[in-house]
Amino acid sequence: MDHAEPVPELPVSHPTPPPRSAPGPLDGLQVIELAHPFGAFAGRLLADAGADVIVVEPPEGAEMRAHGPFAENRPGRERSLAWWAENTSKRSVIADLDSDDGRRFVSDLVTGADVFLECEEPGRLASIGLDYPQLSAANPGLVHVAITPFGRDGVGGSYDVTDLTILARGGPMWSCGYDDHELPPVRGRGNQGVRIAAHFAVMSVLTALLARSRHGGQFIDVNMNAAANVTTEFASYGWLAAQQTVQRQTGRHATPNPSEPTQVRCADGRFLNTGVPPRTGREFEALLGWIRELGLEDDFSMSPLLEMGVDYDVITMAMLQDDPMASEVFQAGRDAMAYIAANVSAQEAFLGFQARGIAAGVVWSPDETMTDPQFVERGFPTEVYHDQLGRAVVYPGPPIRFTASPMSIRWPAPKHGEHTDEVRSELMP
Repeated sequence: MDHAEPVPELPVSHPTPPPRSAPGPLDGLQVIELAHPFGAFAGRLLADAGADVIVVEPPEGAEMRAHGPFAENRPGRERSLAWWAENTSKRSVIADLDSDDGRRFVSDLVTGADVFLECEEPGRLASIGLDYPQLSAANPGLVHVAITPFGRDGVGGSYDVTDLTILARGGPMWSCGYDDHELPPVRGRGNQGVRIAAHFAVMSVLTALLARSRHGGQFIDVNMNAAANVTTEFASYGWLAAQQTVQRQTGRHATPNPSEPTQVRCADGRFLNTGVPPRTGREFEALLGWIRELGLEDDFSMSPLLEMGVDYDVITMAMLQDDPMASEVFQAGRDAMAYIAANVSAQEAFLGFQARGIAAGVVWSPDETMTDPQFVERGFPTEVYHDQLGRAVVYPGPPIRFTASPMSIRWPAPKHGEHTDEVRSELMP
């Protein structure tokens, strides 16, 4: 027990080879997107992957252009941070769908495209002759994806929903909040309901494109409410399988029965999420070795229980119910993590636990995340030049690294109608 293996050094750089300069994985794919807040992020994922995404805006500009906050707190159609964040690498054209010319322009665009992405109110496109039956007649290979709150054949009534109401009605909000259930549920920020649907849409589009060689194009109906519901972790399936209702818990999974808190305060005042505590003999040995290195063994009364933990191959969840001693040892591991964290900084705790194969993570603010050495090492923070500001702005880059066909932010979100003339000229014979 006194001869633990040396703690491995964390790698100084990521082992993935650096991406080489090349077109993105979706290079050559053309996507026509009708501008809408529900579909913008899906379009961005396709655009940053190399697809030629043409976003069609009305004459007055896309709705998102009016969404704050704005660059330098100065409102303006070309200064919306929401528009910037979700429309990188796209081209913008103007088309009035209430006019014959606008409808003809969009129809011509879709006739030559691979994918049509829209979030229009059900019935709207059919009423102007731009729905899947009309479009696919001219383009049999078209993959048409619609993202709507309740699906094309869902509930009637108002189309006025928000990310907030999707998360509430779909189920995720029930699981988000605090141990004190006198407090109401909370909404996870970042338009998660919209982005969940966007990811389902992109996965579906890629699948349909793979299947296109066998049976041509198809229509994809993404139900935002359903997408949120199948992303509720234990909640939906726990009820369907066992009729158990999960309960909100501070900073950890919602479960039918309360679990132990996992957030601990470190010596520098920051919080650390400790995740799953040690369960194997190797993990207990590593934890005990670190306590000894820090000179804390004599002050930690549960050190003998950690020594007992070294003799376990693994402590399973079933053992926690049936073996009181295993339960005591398991709890000692959790308490040891909290004790170590209270004596070192959050970053030291994170690095130390990770190096020893034990899950933990510092609770960073978004701006701190962008300066995290590991994120910087991977090139995640991405500078994008904005001529509106005369300087570069740092963006979160693609989280996926393709070495042969890299995803990248190729240019900032387009200005209103910036590419209309260019795209119209491309349609000319």
